[in-house]
Amino acid sequence: MTSGWEAALAEASSPSWSQRVRAGRDLASFADVPEAAEALTGLLLDGEDTAVTRQTAEALARVGTVAAVRLIALAVAAADDNQANWLQTGVHDALVGPDDAPDVAAVCGQLARDPEEAVRRGAVEISAWADDTRC
Repeated sequence: MTSGWEAALAEASSPSWSQRVRAGRDLASFADVPEAAEALTGLLLDGEDTAVTRQTAEALARVGTVAAVRLIALAVAAADDNQANWLQTGVHDALVGPDDAPDVAAVCGQLARDPEEAVRRGAVEISAWADDTRC
């Protein structure tokens, strides 16, 4: 019998966009688990469907942990313009949603000191998105 996150891990490589979206949501709270982080990175930069990118970014931003936002930052640094737009939309959706939004800007402040340059660069972008949302 597989655990919930192991089942979500299997769905992350599904040919079905809706299963990949569900995998992104289900794996978001496991962003600090290496296997889940690897799958989430792939989902954030999904080349098949922008809904996967958007909803995975939203799920990770709602989790709001350093590990979760770090994955978004890495994706932002590697994304093309179209993917970056959908990552931004997903983060925005999390920040303006009906639930209490996590303080993504504060997490980005922590990530600004990350040893990896791509994380720092992505965190600056996400922080700007969070600032735009508050205006």
